[in-house]
Amino acid sequence: MSTTTTSQTPENEEPVGPPEGQTRPARLIQNEATTEIPVHLLFRDDPDPVSLPLRPAVVGRRQGTGEQPRFRRPLPAKPRPAPEVDPGLVERPARVLPGTAGVLAGSCGLAGCLATSWWAGVLPPLAAHALRLPVYAGAGLGPAQWAAYAGAGALGLFGFGGLARGRTGGAWVLGLFGRYRGTVRRTGLMWVNPLLLRRRVDVRLRHWRSEPMPAADANGVALRVAVLVVWRVRDTARATLGVEDHETYLRECVEAALTRVPVEPPGGGAKGAADLAVDALTRLVAADAAPVGIEVFSVQPLRVEYAPEVAAAMTRRRIATLDAQQRATMLTSVVDSVEDTVTRLTMRGLVELDDYERKALVKDLTVAFCSGRGEAAP
Repeated sequence: MSTTTTSQTPENEEPVGPPEGQTRPARLIQNEATTEIPVHLLFRDDPDPVSLPLRPAVVGRRQGTGEQPRFRRPLPAKPRPAPEVDPGLVERPARVLPGTAGVLAGSCGLAGCLATSWWAGVLPPLAAHALRLPVYAGAGLGPAQWAAYAGAGALGLFGFGGLARGRTGGAWVLGLFGRYRGTVRRTGLMWVNPLLLRRRVDVRLRHWRSEPMPAADANGVALRVAVLVVWRVRDTARATLGVEDHETYLRECVEAALTRVPVEPPGGGAKGAADLAVDALTRLVAADAAPVGIEVFSVQPLRVEYAPEVAAAMTRRRIATLDAQQRATMLTSVVDSVEDTVTRLTMRGLVELDDYERKALVKDLTVAFCSGRGEAAP
């Protein structure tokens, strides 16, 4: 196949005439000339596809060019970046005092308020007799009395306000003006600075059962998987201050792992593949959650089912297969019945049929048997 293009020639050059015995149509341009252009230069293929990262991409032979296939080297796989957390954010014990110190300070502050009231003369006589204090007229509320009230009240508030009770399996993360001041893992009565902000953290071994999450099997079929995660908070500082919500972060880590690890579909029956999937899920989730102070022990798929759209397609396919099997069974039974009927009629000499009559009888019997089985099927 060829096409023509127009090119200019000098005026003094004689045009090439047609062969003898052939006529050429009149030229619209006196100095036109024709040249052949290969078709593959007009209709070029699309650019070469991007090479795959896991195996070399083969570029097929182009039609009509004779060009040999070329191989591209695979691109080096880049490692997945690990989550980064402030390296200085590490759990450390906070400074606390025994609870007796807080009780003693609060009692001293309360006693100071009573003494100041007696000194100012505002203590009721009944309270003075109950405390076995001598009757004192008092000098009234002056600057000294107000200062004593302030000091004793502050001491009482700090003493009683800092009392806290630590429980087994729980911890407090303390902070002051946005800075991390330590973690309290002690149990029993203790005194903590009341100016510090306390955040309660559960450090017990916990189980979390997820809602159905999207996943896929080795063939890429969409699945819905509910997993059971066994985990605990190992570093309270990073779990509380490293992320906004460590439980939400753990759930997102599980979702990301399910998108990378193929899960065995329901009814797969390969126990070894299921164990490998559990190990891979546990390893990926533990690696992602470790930088934020979460220790993951196991990620076990509990319920694996096909996605709704896949389940609907499989149901339709199963129904079509059963219908086809039923139709094939019914047709086989009808053919056997017709054959048996015609054979008995001819073998016993009840009727004598030629080819045309035999075909007509077979057709009528087939229609009758199919109609009868169709009515009996519902």
